[in-house]
Amino acid sequence: MRQNDRLAALTFDQQRQVAAVALWPWRAPLLAFGLDEAWGIDPSMLESLFRLLAEAPSPESDQAYRQAVAELRTAQLFASEVDPDTIELVQLEIIDCLLTFGALLDSPRAVEVERVIETASGLANYLDGLVDGSFRSHPWEQSHRRYLADLADQVSGQGYLAARSSVIESACHDALRSVPDGRLLDSATRRELRVLCEDFGEEVVTMLRWLRTTGY
Repeated sequence: MRQNDRLAALTFDQQRQVAAVALWPWRAPLLAFGLDEAWGIDPSMLESLFRLLAEAPSPESDQAYRQAVAELRTAQLFASEVDPDTIELVQLEIIDCLLTFGALLDSPRAVEVERVIETASGLANYLDGLVDGSFRSHPWEQSHRRYLADLADQVSGQGYLAARSSVIESACHDALRSVPDGRLLDSATRRELRVLCEDFGEEVVTMLRWLRTTGY
């Protein structure tokens, strides 16, 4: 089933929970390398946004997220031009996703949800392309090939990181169907998804560090 069709079968609260899960893995890549001081962003502000988006939807958490977004938008980053390297580009895309998540709280439309999910999966595809385009073989090449071979029917044609992202998205949809009231982020299943997301996030950090050493 296509992503748009799967989203259309969900309530908006469920859709936003899918968007939150799509963003979870990118917390580590955003924060692991530090932020350019010229951006004027306190990392604790971003930590707060990730904490809030991972909470079960409620008026209180939504308002706290809006306030954090309003504070973030005052950062010098948004008043200056940036010429990012690869890691900074990833960081900027994730920050943009955090802002988009804030927008969907005020404008409950599937288009914002889709944008968050597509940006997250697009980053995975982008990094896969950089890895594949490198003239150097990375240390995890064989294990990644085995992973893709084991999931050939599910992730045909995808690179390793994109495949990991797809597996998390599918696990999220499966989990939503198993939660009677649809409140995934307020259930025990949330912990299992968090482990999947955090493991993936650490792999992204590892690949970014390797890309940095090879000249990207």
